[in-house]
This record gives sequence, C-alpha cells and structure tokens, in this order.
Amino acid sequence: MKIVLLPGDGIGPEVTAEARKVLERVGSLFGHAFEFDTQPIGGNAIDDFGDPLPPQTLEACRSADAVLLGAVGGPKWDDPNAKTRPEAGLLRIRKELGLFANLRPIQTFDFLVDSSPLRREIVAGTDIMFVRELTGGIYFGESGLKQEGDQEIAWSTMTYSTYEIERVVRIAAEAARGRRKKLTMVDKANVLEASRLWRRVSARVMKEEFPDIAYDVVLVDAMAMHLISRPTAFDVVVTENLFGDILTDEGSMLPGSMGMLPSASIGSDGPGLFEPIHGSAPDIAGKGIANPLATILAAAMMLRYSLKLEAEAKAIETAVDKVLAAGHRTGDIARSGETPLGTTAMGQLVVEALSKE
Repeated sequence: MKIVLLPGDGIGPEVTAEARKVLERVGSLFGHAFEFDTQPIGGNAIDDFGDPLPPQTLEACRSADAVLLGAVGGPKWDDPNAKTRPEAGLLRIRKELGLFANLRPIQTFDFLVDSSPLRREIVAGTDIMFVRELTGGIYFGESGLKQEGDQEIAWSTMTYSTYEIERVVRIAAEAARGRRKKLTMVDKANVLEASRLWRRVSARVMKEEFPDIAYDVVLVDAMAMHLISRPTAFDVVVTENLFGDILTDEGSMLPGSMGMLPSASIGSDGPGLFEPIHGSAPDIAGKGIANPLATILAAAMMLRYSLKLEAEAKAIETAVDKVLAAGHRTGDIARSGETPLGTTAMGQLVVEALSKE
C-alpha cells in the first residue's frame, strides 16, 4: 500500500516522522508492506517550486492509497499581498482529490481531562464526531473586490447544491449508525438561504434513508454555546464549511490541547487525506518538543478509513492510551511538576507500546 507523506512546514516534518515510525512498526507487526513517498506542500513548496501544491505532489497523491499531512504555513509566507500562500495548497488538494467531508473527532481522555480549560464535570465523557462539508460554501463560492468612489466593496458568496448536502449528510448519518445513533445538523436557517436548503435536504435524507437515527437541528450560534456548556449531549454533528471550520476549532480546546486531535478528509473514492488539526507552530519548530500524538492518531484514522485496517488502527489508539495512562506527557499536556518528553521520545514510547493484542 502506497502512502504519500506531506510533512509540510514548521513542526510538520517532526511529527510526521514519528507517525511514519509507528506505521512502519504496525506494518512489521501485522505483515503489511507500506511504501512511503515524501512530497512537498505548503511554504516549502512555494520556496522550491513557486507553487504550494506542485504538479508532482498532486500526481503522487492521486496515485496513492492514502495521504498523511503534517502542517503548512508560517510567518515567512504570511504576506497578504503574496501571489500565493501555503494554505492555497490545502484548499486545492481537497478539491482536486474530491475530499468533500472532514471527519474530526473531539474526545476527552480520562487521564487528561483536568488539562481542559473547562471544569471536569462539563467535559468528562465528551465524544463528538464532527463532519464538516469541505469543498463547497463560502470558501469556494464567488468572491470579488471592487472600488466605488473612495470605498472598497468586497463580497464572498455561500453556495450549496442539493447533491453537495446529500452526500455529506449521508456520511455523517452512517457514522452515527456506528456510534450512538444521534445526528445533529448545524445551520443558520433563520438568516441564510443556503442554510434553509441545508435544513430541507438534510431532513429529507434523514427521514427517507436513516429513520433509525435520532436527528435534530441547532443554530450555529446556539451550538457555539452548547459546546462549552454541555458537550456530552452530542454524538455526530454535521455542518457546512465555514461553520464547521469555526466549531471544530472551538471543540478542539475541550480536551485541553490541539496536539491530541487528528482529522480525516475523505471523498467517495480515491485516497483520503489525514492530518493533525494543529498548525505548523513555527515558534517551536526544530526544538523537538512538539506533541506527535495527533499525527500518530491521524495515521490510525488513515488505516481505518482509507486502508480498511481496523485492527491496526485500534492497535495504534490502544498504544497511545497506554502511553498516556502510564503518565507520559509532552509539554503541551504536562501538568505542574511533570517532566515533559520530547517529540522523538513520545513517538518511541508509542512504537514500543504497539502490539497485536
């Protein structure tokens, strides 16, 4: 099985290297031959090729079984007047590979729950799967800028079709079937016409195809409040691109660190794209202190969703649980008095904790 690695920028190469070691150990344990192909993306690709997603990178990804990404971006490429920026490579690869659904689990670990900025009694037991539509909406709608007199006028258009909504709602509903059989759709139907379409289409799909799933609707502003007041009330949450972008970042703080959370971007066919939710963290890049667990857990999601290797995915997740339960921490999740481990040391502990049992 061919896996394309896109280390990217900042701490991306450091955390991706640890995930690769874990995958190599999984291959050895379970008898798989993983072929790794490392390609440029993001700021480093702009420096070397003038393009955040060079043609050779895109072609390699198209021919792969799965893609594992580190992170992109950094202050070096933050000029708003630049011809292109690292994030443009991410948007393009999602579009080119047809990755229309982003799966982002938000789960608290019992032994880390006190690291959350919220009280234990609020966040303990949180286990939400966000499903965010990824290739439509305001990020891909018509936009423009014009001058009228001494005023600049800018616009961005939120556009959705019935088909785009149907396919992502189906993925979310199928996910709910494998969990606690509850799906919440988040919109702004009291204001936005696009949200009213989401509400009509989602209700029809759920009634006709998923009558066994408990289904409800929450306005996005209310959902932002519910996430920090009663997060355990939710199972699977599906929403459009912009709302999903904001809510998943809010939800990522519930476990206490973005360094613990993976994500998956998938489509109808072809390779999926798997990555940690954190950014490139240029302030700690090269210091060997980044938390690799989110990227390692992203590798587990890759095994599950793209390579259909459930036992292998569970083996990684169990190994991470063992390492954390034993009290090992990187700096972002260490409490006062605990000695934090570096990136390589934490990755090695996960490798050593792996087993087929």
